[in-house]
Amino acid sequence: MSPDLLQKYDIPAPRYTSYPTVPYWDKTPPEESLWENAVKNTFEATNGRDGISVYIHLPFCERLCTYCGCNTRITINHAVEKVYMQAVLKEWRRYLALFGEKPVIKEIHLGGGTPTFFSAANLGELLKSLLEDARVAPDQHFSFEAHPGNTTPEHLQVLYDLGFRRISIGVQDFDPVVLDIINRFQTFEDVKNLTDLARAMGYQSVNFDLIYGLPLQKYTSFMDTIRKVGELRPDRIALYSYAHVPWLKPGQRKFSEKDLPDPAEKLELYSGACAFFGAAGYVGVGLDHFALPEDELCLAAGKGELHRNFMGYTVSHAKLLIGLGASAISDAGTAYVQNEKKVEDYYAALNGRKFPYFKGHALTADDQMVRRHILNIMCGLETTWSDPAMQVQAVYDALTYLEDMEKDGLVVLGPGKLKVTAAGQSFLRNICLAFDERYWSAKLESARFSQAI
Repeated sequence: MSPDLLQKYDIPAPRYTSYPTVPYWDKTPPEESLWENAVKNTFEATNGRDGISVYIHLPFCERLCTYCGCNTRITINHAVEKVYMQAVLKEWRRYLALFGEKPVIKEIHLGGGTPTFFSAANLGELLKSLLEDARVAPDQHFSFEAHPGNTTPEHLQVLYDLGFRRISIGVQDFDPVVLDIINRFQTFEDVKNLTDLARAMGYQSVNFDLIYGLPLQKYTSFMDTIRKVGELRPDRIALYSYAHVPWLKPGQRKFSEKDLPDPAEKLELYSGACAFFGAAGYVGVGLDHFALPEDELCLAAGKGELHRNFMGYTVSHAKLLIGLGASAISDAGTAYVQNEKKVEDYYAALNGRKFPYFKGHALTADDQMVRRHILNIMCGLETTWSDPAMQVQAVYDALTYLEDMEKDGLVVLGPGKLKVTAAGQSFLRNICLAFDERYWSAKLESARFSQAI
């Protein structure tokens, strides 16, 4: 990536886990009847064929990691676990009442927060209760996010016994200087021990989350982290750009822009990591991700079967995603909703109405078409509009931006089609932005997105 391209394209842009992106959703949430109908229609059409996905947001953490952009609740009071579990199961039962038959669960992901804040026994109880009125797909994909500082053998065993085979370990960096300023305390040995234990138990896929662009991060120390990651050889790696949004996440005010790598330094961090992973045999998958050639994510990408939703990249193509818990987002294909973010508001909403969401969006026909193009680009690195059924005004509006990107070597345009080049894979957010008619027609009054690179 050249410095000139970095300067040109390093602008605030969405990560496109949805379209429209959350800031451009309708100003008023869908009526409950509209949401119920969207869920029922998608469930009836796809449950038998594709199953459903379930995301459970477990927001609690014992300490605040100051880089974090997730919805969290900081506490050392573990009595909150049972109350929260009861609320999640109450929400789940309301969806079960809509379905009319047992859902086939294809995918579960536990996110947070820190899912392993919950005791192993409580996680087991929560999941057993959730699964007792469902069927598990024979090719299920169950995963969870693990903090290397508090994930125990008991956590691993309980989740393994329930069908979990993928673990995502939050590494971020191994440099103690960086870890100190982001208020995260773990060692290489912690990560190695957890990785070894998971593999010995039978977990089939280990993912490491890394972040470049963190405060006080330097090239030499970050590359030392990358080499240590190479020693442990996880099956997958997510290499995320740090999103500095202190106006949204006050915890990030512990440091300022002067503590962050400048754009050229950040590019060096990214380029160095990408070069190392490529030389180590990893394959770039979509945006931010690398996988070993034999990993199912890499295999799916090679077959054109990769999918992306609010949980990120996945090999599951379930059309219905039910998000449970505070701040969780659900996707019924034709509509989205997001639950109340504060735990107390989530509880109150569950007591006051059927579903605890506070915002959402009903997709128009144009929204659904643009969403298809963006998914094609994010997952398959190409899209086409030669078929009239794939044509929408946003495509033609995008051509001005795309022609400029073609001159920069990021895409190749043909009659009714687009293909992302190898150089363009680092600019997927920018390429998708060209299609984002809601972004271009209604610029937001305040910044909402992190930098694209």
